[in-house]
Amino acid sequence: MFPQLALAVIALVASVICAPTNLHDRQAPSDVPDYVMKYAPILFLHSTDPYLPTDFQLFLNNTTPRVNFAAVPGPSNPLTLSNLDQVSADAYLTSNDDVTKNPSWIKGTKPDASGKTNNAITASVIVNDKGNGVVDAFYMYFYAYNYGGEVLGWKALNFGNHVGDWEHTMVRFTNGLPTAIWYSQHANGEAFTYAAVEKIGLRPVVYVASGSHANYAIPGIHSHVIPNLNLPGGVLQDYTDRGVMWDPLLAAWFYKYDAGTSAFEAFGGEAPVAWLGFRGHWGDMEYPTSDKRQVKLFGQAKFGSGPTGPVDKQLNRSKICPENGILCIVRSILAP
Repeated sequence: MFPQLALAVIALVASVICAPTNLHDRQAPSDVPDYVMKYAPILFLHSTDPYLPTDFQLFLNNTTPRVNFAAVPGPSNPLTLSNLDQVSADAYLTSNDDVTKNPSWIKGTKPDASGKTNNAITASVIVNDKGNGVVDAFYMYFYAYNYGGEVLGWKALNFGNHVGDWEHTMVRFTNGLPTAIWYSQHANGEAFTYAAVEKIGLRPVVYVASGSHANYAIPGIHSHVIPNLNLPGGVLQDYTDRGVMWDPLLAAWFYKYDAGTSAFEAFGGEAPVAWLGFRGHWGDMEYPTSDKRQVKLFGQAKFGSGPTGPVDKQLNRSKICPENGILCIVRSILAP
């Protein structure tokens, strides 16, 4: 029995050590820091979420820049990732379709068995070297549509929907080793020490909420009424499970960020850069109450405005959490 037990232990250890490379065949520019790849998050999309990661250019192909709902001139039609920075910062990239009709493009691309969104660039990795051995790596994820929360689970009371959805996790490194990780959730999020979170091999695990795409460190039900406190029940809830595995590195672009100049540079010069300079909104402007699709109740809108992009995610934050007036708690255990 002893030889069999020893072989089993060896096999288990080997599977854990090899997990980060066996999950995929990563093809990133050679100048991306190795640790940014080695400790990159692995995501699990909810098993029934119809709104999946979306190709950046596909989104541009199906939207028009509008200010106060009026179309504004753009450098091309459709826009491209190489000229998007020329669009006004007041613009909203507005759907050409009525999103209540569920056009096919808003459903995104389902990752294959290896976790790759084939023929779709759905993520970007932005690296900010802050000096003194401290490096922040932002793993940015894009979805064409956000399905908001349902009050007490009632579909008739559905609020917080919007076209376009940017979420991210951020890993802080010190001398090439991960120390903490941030999980974005709605208007805020949660932070944990790297040691505390679940991992596959060396890579932190992220559970993505159905519809809202908020990022969590544990699966299950999460209340998002109180920022930075995700109790297992409440009026508004997110749902996560170990559904579809997504490895964003397999279809991502990689960038350096210079905080001094607020400039981006593609690692290896292999990706378009201009789109990161767009300071407008990725999605529709909040619909007025005169729009038959809109419902407003107690100050909450069924359809809100789309988000701003990666440039607006505090890429040079001092703490692991964004600076938003909410206490930054870095948890050392997996707790709400």
